Amino acid sequence: MRIPTAKRLETIEEYYFSKKLREVRERVASGKPVLNMAIGSPDLNPPTEVIQAMQDAVLAEGTHKYQSYQGIPELRKAISDFYNAKYKVSLNPENEILPLMGSKEGIMHISLAYLNEGDEVLVPNPGYPTYTAVANLIGAKPVFYDLIENNNWEPDFHSLSKMDLSKVKVMWVNYPNMPTGASGSISLFKKLIDFAKKHSILLVNDNPYSFVLNDNPISILSIDGAKDVALELNSLSKTFNMAGWRVGMVSGSLDKIEAILKVKSNMDSGMFLGIQKGAVAALQIKDAWYDKMNLIYNERRELIWQLASLLGGSYDKKAKGMFVWVKLRDGINAVEFIDNILYQNDIFIAPGDIFGSNGKGYIRFSLCITKENIKEAIDRLKNKEVQLTNDLTMINQS
Repeated sequence: MRIPTAKRLETIEEYYFSKKLREVRERVASGKPVLNMAIGSPDLNPPTEVIQAMQDAVLAEGTHKYQSYQGIPELRKAISDFYNAKYKVSLNPENEILPLMGSKEGIMHISLAYLNEGDEVLVPNPGYPTYTAVANLIGAKPVFYDLIENNNWEPDFHSLSKMDLSKVKVMWVNYPNMPTGASGSISLFKKLIDFAKKHSILLVNDNPYSFVLNDNPISILSIDGAKDVALELNSLSKTFNMAGWRVGMVSGSLDKIEAILKVKSNMDSGMFLGIQKGAVAALQIKDAWYDKMNLIYNERRELIWQLASLLGGSYDKKAKGMFVWVKLRDGINAVEFIDNILYQNDIFIAPGDIFGSNGKGYIRFSLCITKENIKEAIDRLKNKEVQLTNDLTMINQS
């Protein structure tokens, strides 16, 4: 017997990577040596101190009980100290920080706390698809604002000011940006804060890539008056190779954190204590950790640049974060292009189209793949360079 699903499911599709990875797994199961260069899931281990803290906590008395919805005080204090040390931002650990089971759940919690059915949400194009999916799921309307290469992948405030913003309640921003790698700046954050205040919009910066190949980490909360209108999401997933641990946080003023807590406390029963203890250890790690990780990512990025050049693509060497955003030759359909490479060369790359219409003609590489596998990808494409050139010509003409 088929039970009808909720109408909200008609507004979304299964996440691209969820669907595409099934196809990739089927190819691997059939014996194909697929190299996955699309997913931003760190392949390196967390710091040893993190693993040790987790192991120690597992055997401690009370570890396996329900935990506080707000996280243990030690974790909130560690987040506060981290923000002060790394961003020069002062946060009250008692009421301006809320640990999350990954920042992705924070997108849903914030949306449920602030959006009514019919409210509008400003979503970057290109941008993280979850912003759009969550808006649709709760009955809000995503309104896309353009990010384009010629404007350094930053909002065009002149164009935004001409829009009808009367129904807009929330604006999502993401710097350092995914997928483009645009770094953002103090100047940009000041403009965003001014814009949000002028139009009474809640501004949310999604900030998980601050410390990956970026010498100048910035928090939007470092701007004077930011807490009046802004929240910031952050995560341990990328910085400390803890994606599967699901540890994030949202920071902002007391009233905003209280509103989000009302939602969160009805959605889960607290984060496992062992994970919280590991998170504390991560947040207290020495600077040598960041240097080591960035050395590895820099070596990988240089090889990805070689691969991108082999494909005839162009890229910004000043971009930040865990991905390389590559512009293809004019007229090439990125979805067809990456499928062709997957089927011909067993290399999986993300097409820019999945991040929005302004991602058309781009592809995205992840740095979460070993140097050896990147070199293998380069060799595969070099060995089939004639076939690849012919395929590119056919795609360009289609």
